[in-house]
Amino acid sequence: MNGSLERSIPGGVERLCVSPQQDHKPENYSDLQLDFNPLVFTSLEQYLPPHMLSLPRDVKLHYMRSILLRYLPETDRIRIQKHKEYRQRIILNYPPLYKEIYTMTADKFFTPSFLRAIRENTEASFRSIMAEPCRGIYTFQMLQPQFCEMLMSEVDHFERWVHDSKFRIMRPNTMNQYGAVLDDFGLEAMLRRLMTDFICPISRVFYTEIGGSSLDSHHGFVVEYGINRDVELGFHVDDAEVSLNICLGKEFSGGELFFRGVRCDEHVNSETKPGEIFDYSHVPGQAILHPGRHRHGARPTTSGNRMNLIIWCRSSGFRELKKYQRDFSNWCGECKRKKKEKERLLVLATQQELMKREMQSAS
Repeated sequence: MNGSLERSIPGGVERLCVSPQQDHKPENYSDLQLDFNPLVFTSLEQYLPPHMLSLPRDVKLHYMRSILLRYLPETDRIRIQKHKEYRQRIILNYPPLYKEIYTMTADKFFTPSFLRAIRENTEASFRSIMAEPCRGIYTFQMLQPQFCEMLMSEVDHFERWVHDSKFRIMRPNTMNQYGAVLDDFGLEAMLRRLMTDFICPISRVFYTEIGGSSLDSHHGFVVEYGINRDVELGFHVDDAEVSLNICLGKEFSGGELFFRGVRCDEHVNSETKPGEIFDYSHVPGQAILHPGRHRHGARPTTSGNRMNLIIWCRSSGFRELKKYQRDFSNWCGECKRKKKEKERLLVLATQQELMKREMQSAS
């Protein structure tokens, strides 16, 4: 391609330069509903032909998106286009209840202690507001009561609109039959900022070994438990590197989370060790942050109703690297146990060999 990435189109060819325009300051695309992570476009913009750098943002976006879509398999292009059309139908027709929660307003969303820790942005500041009741699991007060109430009311309003309009929506995942994907009805940009500005700083400190320093996409949704809702959640791992789970509230009893150790794909069904057992009771406004691969579930909600905000944070870079790895003993509990056992047997075998040689020498 003679020094460029290109895509043939009627009337011309779309190209990207091999060398970046070092002096160019890229646009911010995080406020848009996009097929790809906004950071991809911010990075790619530096490789646009020089004559395009001063053009309007939407022109540059269309140019880069056309190239990216060209290199996707046809099935992926169709899926992306259908999901985009699905979201557009919702956003064009759904009337929001609280428009102010669709853009990030940190002072109104978060507790003062959480904001202070994020602004200081040090391990010491994070630990000052956190408890670590089990290794790698952190709990802390995060959301203000008013924001929790508004978000719950927004979800209830959305569910009523879905029912009245007979609109068929996608649920958060295959395990939850009640709840809503917040990204699908306009909250994607707000949740993306929540991840990049408020979860990523913490993840870079505590979860570097599982991709916490390179989170670049998210899946944000709410789940509902209780009367005429899901009752419990089976034992599973999340499709995430780092998971944030925040109880929004309502009156309820039961519904405790139970954790049973971090596992790689190969050992996801392996036995739980005594030190890996941890149970957690939800508190409205309080967050629990944990590795997505930490096996967990939710016990039955025995009375009332509970609603939780969940954000699955993902790292495409970590997932790509993981394809070429076989040893996950730096984070998988079972890999770590097997590695220690191999080391113990090796030491034992070495000691026995030394003793054997000493006995032979003495005789």
